[in-house]
Amino acid sequence: VYVRNKGKQTVEVGMNSVEHKLDVDTSEADLLALVQQLNEDDSVHGILVQLPLPDHLDSDLVINSISPAKDVDGFHISNVGLLGTGQKSMVPCTPLGCLMMLRDHHGSLSGLNAVVVGRSNIVGKPMAQLLL
Repeated sequence: VYVRNKGKQTVEVGMNSVEHKLDVDTSEADLLALVQQLNEDDSVHGILVQLPLPDHLDSDLVINSISPAKDVDGFHISNVGLLGTGQKSMVPCTPLGCLMMLRDHHGSLSGLNAVVVGRSNIVGKPMAQLLL
């Protein structure tokens, strides 16, 4: 349902969304080849790998094979580094959404104290970086 809703929402805002459904036993080489093909395709502007991946696949290797410019999740090590140094980068959507809600509710967050519970690469760490 979650993945299907992401596809529907992209279409609703006028974007083309293509879902590549792979078998659970897809090899790492095949997945990396698909990512490379998408990286090289000028008609593809963003790539999102649905996590978690099956245990036999190296998530870090797959994520870091995505072109940083097409990494819409903001998980590529280059985008993580840019975020960590306060530079313009792709930002993971959940922490960005949380930040937007906080700013909407509180206005400026300058001078306020915040506690981030969790340290995941998907939410906790990026949220902490955004609040600095």
